[in-house]
Parts: sequence; structure tokens; C-alpha cells
Amino acid sequence: MRAVVRRNKQLVCDEIAELEPAAGQVLVKTLACGICGSDLHALHHMEHMIELGRRGGGGDNGFDPSADTVFGHEFCAEILDHGPGSPKTLKVGTRVVSVPATLTATGAEMLGFSNRLPGGFAERMILSEALILEVPNGLPTEHAALTEPFAVGFHALAKARMDANSVALVIGCGPVGLAVIAALKAAGHGPVIAADFSPRRRAAAERLGADIVLDPARESPHDRWEGLGVPKARAAQQMIRMMGGSFGRPVIFECVGAPGVVQGLIEAAPAGAQIVVAGVCMETDRIEPSIAITKEIELTFVFGYTPEEFAGTLRDIADGVIDVSGLVTGRVGLDGVAGAFTALGDPEAHVKILVEPAS
Repeated sequence: MRAVVRRNKQLVCDEIAELEPAAGQVLVKTLACGICGSDLHALHHMEHMIELGRRGGGGDNGFDPSADTVFGHEFCAEILDHGPGSPKTLKVGTRVVSVPATLTATGAEMLGFSNRLPGGFAERMILSEALILEVPNGLPTEHAALTEPFAVGFHALAKARMDANSVALVIGCGPVGLAVIAALKAAGHGPVIAADFSPRRRAAAERLGADIVLDPARESPHDRWEGLGVPKARAAQQMIRMMGGSFGRPVIFECVGAPGVVQGLIEAAPAGAQIVVAGVCMETDRIEPSIAITKEIELTFVFGYTPEEFAGTLRDIADGVIDVSGLVTGRVGLDGVAGAFTALGDPEAHVKILVEPAS
């Protein structure tokens, strides 16, 4: 079968071995698979990513980052066949999504970051029957394929200590920031401030329900705290409390993942703010803890999502709680994947590109 293979830090279309589902597994046809920011980074820096993951306790299932890898972990697929002894709970032809992991006799294979099993940039994949979720009737395939990236936002929100009157600021409106905005609005939080230099990304943030959308080149989003009832200085906060008043907890979601961003937020944030770091910075960064200590800033680092958050995200997309229409701005077949990686380097060119192997 055909697949796009990362080989020698290049993306090449090639034939790979056909797949046979084992017990507890299903063979699926990939209908659509999103290109993630982590895919873009992994193309040239996979070895560094894996080394950092291992240093962070991510484990080692024998993955060789220099060997052939088929990316793709944001997918919607169709069941073609079941492994031996399968209960066949979902029939052949059913559209499904899954957390991007397949259970095997030797452990879990993380799809998109595996040498043994291909991810969604292949015509077919092997999934675990215990992990797949049926796509509700009527939900377009392209919307179902956005379940995985939007689940990231729900996990970030789950780790945030929002209160009823909290004001949220989302820095960066790429896929992660958009997912956070969607999660915030689905949970009924507001006001939500969104900031990004890209007009296209700001438009997407507004479409997903951000209450205030700013270009940080023109206005600092931190100038809005006071007007939204959140005093920035500790002394002003203490005065309000002494007089029996209250104010919403400021929560900032860092969704950029570039060096210097966290330090900039520590300096600009209101006292007592929580900074939820959802952007993945792959470089050595520097902060000045004394400033964070003086302001009692809370740093919370988040990664991935739980299976329950994944399932809840699918349900919210299917029920229209999250409107993801218009976020897919491009579609390519396998031959167009390399060009799509280049196009996604320009934030004005696309929001999300889907790979459709059959096209």
C-alpha cells in the first residue's frame, strides 16, 4: 500500500508492507488525517523530540527516530476487517476515530511515531478495537478528524483552575490555541481574550467564540485585565479583598511554544495568575523565578489528553457545542503532503490541512 514516509528527514511517497490485524485489532482505511504542528517539527527534529521525551520519562518502546516513520495521528478512518477472535462490536464500513495508539503483544505503538505501524499518512492502519469510537451519524469525516487536536484544548482547560468569574487569555491562535478557545467556550467561560499576529488565525479565534480578539503588534492583551475587572497589582488585589470584594482568577494559556514567551508572560501577567503552558517549546528557555515568586505566578505544564477527554471532544463536535466548520482550509492526497508541510509554515496560508490518502 502507499504511504508518505519520513526518511532521511524528507517526506517520500512509497510502497510499504500490507497490514494484518491481530487479535483485538481492526484494519481500517484512512479517510482523512490532519497535519499537526508536531509533525512539522518532527520532520527535521524527530531525534531531538524523542530524546527530550525520554528524558521526561516518556518511556522507550524501541522506537528509532532515524528509521522510516509514517506520520499522522489526527485521523478518521473506516473499518475494513477485524482481527481473529474479535467481538466485532462495530461493523465493517463503520467510520471511527481513536486515540493514536495501538495495543500490540509487545506494548503500545504510538501512531505517527512508530517504526512498526503506520500513522494516518498511509492508505490503511491498524487500530485497537478497544480504543476506537464510532463517528456519530451525520458528522462529516473532516470534522471527526479534528477530534484529536481539539482534545488537547480540553485537557489544557481541565488543568486550569478557572473560577466562575475567571478571565482567560489565550496567547497564540494556532491549532492548540484554537482548541483551548473552543474548550473554554464549550464550558461556558468568558470573557476569553485571544491574541495572535496572524489575521487568519485571529479570524478563526473569533469564529470559535473568543470574546476579544487582538493583534499584539497593535495592542498588548495585558492592557485589558483592569477593564475586565482583574487588578494587575498585588496591592490593588489585597485592597479589594480587605474591602470584602472579589475578582475572577486570571488564567493565561500559552499556546506558542517559543523561547521567551513564558518569561514575557510572567512579567506581564497580573499577580496570582495561572499560566497554563500548552505550547511545546523544543529549545532551552530561560525564566527569572524571582519575578514569578514575587507575583505568586503559578506555572502549569500540560501534555496530551485522557481517553475520556478525547471521547468528550468527539461528542461536543458531533453535538455542535464546538463548531469546527471552516477550519479545514486545504486537502491533499499523499503526493501533496510534502508541499502541504511547506505551506503550513505560513500562518496566513492555512489553518488546518487534511491528508486524504484515497484522493
